Amino acid sequence: MRPPPARWSCVLAALACALGAAGGWATGLQQECDYVQQIERQQEECLQGTQVENETETAGCSRMWDNLTCWPATPRGQVVVLACPLIFTLFSPIQGLNVSRSCTDEGWTQLEPGPYPTACGLDDRVSSLDEQQQTLFYNSVKTGYTIGYSLSLATLLVATAILSLFRKLRCTRNYIHTHLFVSFILRATAVFIKDWALFDRGESDHCSQGSVGCKAAVVFFQYCVMANFFWLLVEGLYLHTLLAVSFFSERKYFWGYILIGWGVPSTFIMVWTAIRIHIEDFGCWDTINSSLWWIIKGPILTSILVNFVLFICIIRVLVQKLRPPDVGKSDSSPYSRLAKSTLLLIPLFGVHYVMFAFFPDNFKAEVKMVFELVVGSFQGFVVAILYCFLNGEVQAELRRKWRRWHLKGMLGWTPKSQPPWGGSTGATCSTQVSMLTRVSPGARRSSSFQAEVSLL
Repeated sequence: MRPPPARWSCVLAALACALGAAGGWATGLQQECDYVQQIERQQEECLQGTQVENETETAGCSRMWDNLTCWPATPRGQVVVLACPLIFTLFSPIQGLNVSRSCTDEGWTQLEPGPYPTACGLDDRVSSLDEQQQTLFYNSVKTGYTIGYSLSLATLLVATAILSLFRKLRCTRNYIHTHLFVSFILRATAVFIKDWALFDRGESDHCSQGSVGCKAAVVFFQYCVMANFFWLLVEGLYLHTLLAVSFFSERKYFWGYILIGWGVPSTFIMVWTAIRIHIEDFGCWDTINSSLWWIIKGPILTSILVNFVLFICIIRVLVQKLRPPDVGKSDSSPYSRLAKSTLLLIPLFGVHYVMFAFFPDNFKAEVKMVFELVVGSFQGFVVAILYCFLNGEVQAELRRKWRRWHLKGMLGWTPKSQPPWGGSTGATCSTQVSMLTRVSPGARRSSSFQAEVSLL
């Protein structure tokens, strides 16, 4: 009888690392490793003692190691009683049980009062059923987030190609969206690489020394997760800047956003990696069982809290903008449309994670895993839909390109090249930027609002 599938809980706990949802599991995993290491030491000592006894003749039963307990050399006719191995305290609610063996002329007898699971308080049928249920649950979670990340990855790749290939869609706002898409793509890719390293290669034993490749996969995964949260923060900062700042240098701010989105996570990940190499270099680095986890968890929680504050500030500004006389306007008002867009987009920046971040560790872990892994895996898909496919500017450019390609195929006619800012297809990023340099700050904010509300 083997214990419940701790490796699954370990791996999925690491996947839910963004909020440390499996903090309650970490203690149990660490205790299990301590017990496993203790058993390995006892095995080594027992085998060494057996070699010494083999050099001298011993009457009765010689020392024996049965993979869990070392039975000392015993004269014939005596009974040896030992306590159950400590590792069973992780799985059995009954403590203080003993096991025994008798030394006979034929050698050691079978374990009494039965096999270890029975003798040490484990109900074999109940434990087997619990293990099957847990394995089914973990398999379902893995299948769910695999589908979610696959769908997100495919959608994000198409959205990134659209924003990158169409020249008229190139502006600071869409550059930021593209970086956000890339962060989601890297996060999904990192999840698949991590699953391959831990499951397919069989390196999910968190108590043994992991390979360099497995550790590199975990480091890459942690970086992608943190970078994704920081680019969500950048989206919140940019939207707040559009609402709160009358005039700002988009180029200057953009490089600051690059530093926040990619540079800050790399700094924390390098520090975490260096400390783990020198202090906790065991397993595949996929457990979160010490204070070192706060090197990663702290910045992520900070980004979530900052985004939540930005959400409150944006809602407050929008409420002021929507007061009379704006209330009497039709629903097509730019501010009204922006309010709808904001309410849909800001929760995707991680605001909903605040609820889980402050739940106690003993809260039902299965609920956290479903929301953080399965539901969270579809986040990239929803973001791509809102930022790209429902963007009015993107839709207009796609329609224009389709008409152009259709006419070229039907008539063999090639339209004359147009300047990158021209055309009567509506406002584009280029025309918006050039016009904003000639208008007042209030008009600039209104134009920027219109660009953002084209999401819906």
